[in-house]
Amino acid sequence: MKFRSEEISSVIQREIEQFAPEVTRSEVGTVLEVGDGIARVHGLSGVMAGEMVAFKNGAKGIALNLEEGSVGVIVLGEFTQIEEGDEVTATGQLLRVPVGDALIGRVVDPLGNPLDDGGPIITSLSRAIESPAPGIADRQPVDEPLQTGVKAIDSMIPIGRGQRELIIGDRKTGKTAIAIDTILNQKGTGVICVYVAIAQKESTTAGLVDVLRRHGAMDYTIVVASGASAPAPLQYIAPYAGCAMAEYFMYEQGKPTLCIYDDLSKQAVAYRQVSLLLRRPPGREAYPGDIFYAHSRLLERSAKLANRYVIVPESTPAEAATEDKAVDGKVYVGVPGAEEAAHALKAGYSTGHKVAKTPTSGGSLTALPIIETLEGEVSAYIPTNVISITDGQIYLQPDLFFAGVRPAIDVGISVSRVGGKAQIGAMRKVSGGLRLDLAAFRELEAFAQLGTDLDKATQAQLDRGYRMVELLKQPQYRPLSAIEQAMSIYAGTTGALDDIPVRDVQRFEREFLEFMHADRAAVVDALTREQKLTDQIVADLKAAIKDFKATFRPTGAAQAAPAAAAATA
Repeated sequence: MKFRSEEISSVIQREIEQFAPEVTRSEVGTVLEVGDGIARVHGLSGVMAGEMVAFKNGAKGIALNLEEGSVGVIVLGEFTQIEEGDEVTATGQLLRVPVGDALIGRVVDPLGNPLDDGGPIITSLSRAIESPAPGIADRQPVDEPLQTGVKAIDSMIPIGRGQRELIIGDRKTGKTAIAIDTILNQKGTGVICVYVAIAQKESTTAGLVDVLRRHGAMDYTIVVASGASAPAPLQYIAPYAGCAMAEYFMYEQGKPTLCIYDDLSKQAVAYRQVSLLLRRPPGREAYPGDIFYAHSRLLERSAKLANRYVIVPESTPAEAATEDKAVDGKVYVGVPGAEEAAHALKAGYSTGHKVAKTPTSGGSLTALPIIETLEGEVSAYIPTNVISITDGQIYLQPDLFFAGVRPAIDVGISVSRVGGKAQIGAMRKVSGGLRLDLAAFRELEAFAQLGTDLDKATQAQLDRGYRMVELLKQPQYRPLSAIEQAMSIYAGTTGALDDIPVRDVQRFEREFLEFMHADRAAVVDALTREQKLTDQIVADLKAAIKDFKATFRPTGAAQAAPAAAAATA
């Protein structure tokens, strides 16, 4: 074959002209020692705190301790394959996890790797597990209910979208049950749920996933699982990873989200283990000094983001009202912004324009952290930390739980700092004095146990209290809608149950709600539409309760009727 020298020289000339020297700089270090999920690395002099590093075997790590002669790295995953002398490379990035719609319905580990049999997760989107919380100007007041479906909570300790409500109590008192019921109750509401299982048994997590799947809740839920056998660093970052996955839907899609951290006590233990291995000085209960910051920077990311408004042509569809479509080039933020936009519309545009909310604004992230106490000790270090960070707590009492009052909520020290703003009007009206009445009933009950003779009014108050306690009991995995709750609590607070035997209260409620849906659907529809108790709805409810009580037969009476008929025959 004959070669032409001019062709070869032209190719070489072109390659020389196109050559661009590339210089890549990377921080490289060496493993000094490794063990228990911790690696001490020499040579990463320019690494940042919290920066992700890569080991020779493909494992990832986070630079947590920046010391004078070495860097303390927590290894995320398998550390037994890492050996002394292995090369470690700084990536120049913070740890990121995959996010997006592809994760919905999946069970993943804190790094976003699938743990179920659904195949690989295909998404090009990712988000840093640590991100700053939105500032005050980017938020707006919490005023939209997040219904849990649990009567005792929605009536007395209401939770709003964007709130942080702590669920606290001893082990085996029903904390996770409340969280799961809340997820089940979000069906059809558009809320994206993220359940973070920290140091739970894999069998327990698998059981919860099965419950969610059977109830159709996995259609809008992501489960982040870091089991009891997972390394402490993975248990530590699990809540931050779950929060990042929820934040994507809040910031990028403007959706309401719910994040459940089950539980932060075990995350604190994992962080303590990591910190002690890194030789950080121990403080109270041997926790590191920044354990408060570890929880506060996680929970402060929960927010109700402010709505953002723009003035657009009247014909613009709601989903197309983006910030770049604003006719005046301005974006109006929050409640003051809505008023300013309305004034600007009135002053500068006669007709053909409107004020529209941008589709990606107004999202929310509601956090339900769970804390486990020991022997009801809420004044321990971690419980008091998280109580001070959150916007209220739901305290579950073992004595109530074992007495059959489930959910075992102690209304005396449980509180929501949002209150009635997170309730629909009907619920706010029927449950106004319920909390105080129950607290007074508990005191009267303790007084009555002394064997003291009671006057008629006190006895009547006790009798109603017993029936209200029975009414607020609720089976697991059976959340009720806000309208059903309002109707049943209305029946209790107006005295309709006073002549019903205590043992029949739950059957009365169940059959009453069935009666309302079947025979009084117009009343249910009106209450659903109005969301408040108008005079007409109250009159219709009273008539419905009266008609139902005429057909309801208490258990003793129902058994006595056939016997009486047989005796007559």
